[in-house]
Amino acid sequence: MPLYEHIFLVRQDASAPQVETLTQQFKSIIESNGGKVPKVENWGSRSLAFRVKKNRKAHYSLLNIDAPPAAVAEMERQMSINEDVIRFMTIRVDELEEGPSAIVRQSRSRERDDDRGGFGGDRGGFGGDRGGFGGDRGGFGGGGRRFDRGGDRGGFRDRPRPPRDEAAPSAPTNTEGTS
Repeated sequence: MPLYEHIFLVRQDASAPQVETLTQQFKSIIESNGGKVPKVENWGSRSLAFRVKKNRKAHYSLLNIDAPPAAVAEMERQMSINEDVIRFMTIRVDELEEGPSAIVRQSRSRERDDDRGGFGGDRGGFGGDRGGFGGDRGGFGGGGRRFDRGGDRGGFRDRPRPPRDEAAPSAPTNTEGTS
């Protein structure tokens, strides 16, 4: 049978138990049509790159599927009917990834780094409360200076203006008389 990776996004106002119920519902559709779902991962609520059906965040779920194409088509049909599912994508793969996915590995490494005071910890790092990478010069720093590029880099308003050339012609005037 073909192998698939399937990711679906659930509305941000759905609770974690509702997302788990939807995942079990879609898993049962695959299994009732002769397929298997060897791995299910809930990635939690994450920000979207752009609004999707008036949502800025969504609950992400990954299913690794070993099923006939008809079972996947039925699951996708059910997802398109369901109002809580805002987007989904199914990709056929040559082999299913063993172990945790890249997103789960990344979140686990962030948790470890936070526990050790790594990136974003109270020692500085990228972001954090003490300015982070780049210090007071802007860059990746946090510290409440959002979008501030000040510091020793200079800013738009700190640069002196070039002197005006007084010999430059001014705007043309109407010399023929007024009517």
